[in-house]
Amino acid sequence: MRSAAFALAAWGAACAPALAGAWPQPRGDAQVIMKWERMQADQAFDPDGLLVDLAVPREDEALSLYGEYGLTDRLTLVGRTEWQSGEDQFADYSGRGPSEIGLRYTAWRDERTSVAVQGVYAAPGEGRNAGYAAPGEGEGDWEIRLLAGRSGQMKRLWRGAPVFAELQAARRFRAGLPDETRLDATVGVDISENWSLMSQVFAGQGDGEFGPR
Repeated sequence: MRSAAFALAAWGAACAPALAGAWPQPRGDAQVIMKWERMQADQAFDPDGLLVDLAVPREDEALSLYGEYGLTDRLTLVGRTEWQSGEDQFADYSGRGPSEIGLRYTAWRDERTSVAVQGVYAAPGEGRNAGYAAPGEGEGDWEIRLLAGRSGQMKRLWRGAPVFAELQAARRFRAGLPDETRLDATVGVDISENWSLMSQVFAGQGDGEFGPR
């Protein structure tokens, strides 16, 4: 599988740092992130977990828009929508993907650490409402997510460049598709005023013997 992604962020206050994930948006501040992703695959896992060749390669593209707005210093409004297109052996599609709206509450925070809980509702679209599902399959989803992040500095790295790490655990309750447990991890470093270098892992397990992984 080959994939590519490009993200562009903009926020409402000039010279203010970009915040997301476990960290709240200050009251009255907003942030918008636009991301383009492209994936190509010529192999896939079968129900037994074995890697097999696809008769027809799968291609997917998505252009997503994610936004946050600080309702208070602890409560952040979050939203996301996307447009998808792609094709595989069974489908050739284009249309809106799932659209999400929710709230994130900062339960505890100090100068370096932030812990938050987030609830989101996702309305289905004509595209893939789950990465493994057929286009249009699935109904409205609910998700509860726990987020924890910590920031600091590494004195020996880029003259004390800021670094951060974040861990997120979530439970997604799906209608028409298996429920899922998710675990996401991110580590990053701000290498300049306008650039950050990040490494991310997104993992998930669907319910049931044949649930997606």
